[in-house]
Amino acid sequence: MGVPLFDFAANIGKKVFNHGEDPAKTGEKLKQHIEKNNPGLTDLKVSVANGAATVSGNAKDQAAFEKAVLIAGNVEGVSKVEAADLKVPAPAATAKPAEPSTFVLVEEGDTLWGIAERAYANGARYTEIFAANKEVIEDPDLIFPGQKLRIPKG
Repeated sequence: MGVPLFDFAANIGKKVFNHGEDPAKTGEKLKQHIEKNNPGLTDLKVSVANGAATVSGNAKDQAAFEKAVLIAGNVEGVSKVEAADLKVPAPAATAKPAEPSTFVLVEEGDTLWGIAERAYANGARYTEIFAANKEVIEDPDLIFPGQKLRIPKG
């Protein structure tokens, strides 16, 4: 198993599998959920045991890697995502390496506008946060406490 990448609140999130379901089925269901919202992954493998999702495969870039972790972690029943075997290609020698995004834990009363004001000093940039999280947010007005979101650099 890889090194824990993120911890999540296991009792909230999108309902993908049933409580007490066979672990082999939960891994396959979570894989299907990630693939449905595929942010740029190939050779995806997913397993779930004791609330920990292990994700491996190839991500086309840093953003795809981060989104895969968030898609898996923002699922009810997942408390940890381990992604040490989720590979991101090295940038070309002439390219500037992508900076990892920052992440925010949504708290009671938060809105995307408020999060954008804190992150960028401009609430109108909430659309950038929504676009960066479209795989885990279906409606910009419907975020919930405990959800983790990507905040792109910039």
